Amino acid sequence: MLPAHLKTLARVHGEVGVQVTGNLTQRAVLDALESAYPVLLGTIRDRGTGKRRAFIRFYACEEDLSNDEPDAPLPGKVAARIAAGDEPFMVVGAMAGG
Repeated sequence: MLPAHLKTLARVHGEVGVQVTGNLTQRAVLDALESAYPVLLGTIRDRGTGKRRAFIRFYACEEDLSNDEPDAPLPGKVAARIAAGDEPFMVVGAMAGG
């Protein structure tokens, strides 16, 4: 799932499906997403460092995965539910301010 502004940029509606080969990691999911939608390059991760942008968060199965290592396998139950299509990997635009 993508936040509304990234859906608009990628010209998609609803959830976006991508095929991930190999280990199910944040990097693999985001690499597949950016490969399918090159317009998203640099919007979720910095193009130079590959680090998550400050106001972007990642969630799945009610778990905040934002601070997990990008190459660490997603937690077992999360990976199983995402692979089965039962749970989305959510890219969320964080809110700031008061």
